[in-house]
Amino acid sequence: MSITTSEPKVAEKSIKTEQLMQGNNKLVIMHCDQRYILRITRNGKLILTK
Repeated sequence: MSITTSEPKVAEKSIKTEQLMQGNNKLVIMHCDQRYILRITRNGKLILTK
């Protein structure tokens, strides 16, 4: 017996970092009244800090 769910599948949204950061190396994100900082390092890595 198999059980299936009727929840619709939601497509993931995708955005390029160039579009998200708009030429900046730092972006402040507010989430649930908390401040997070998304940074691009000199090596091109992403770091999210609180």
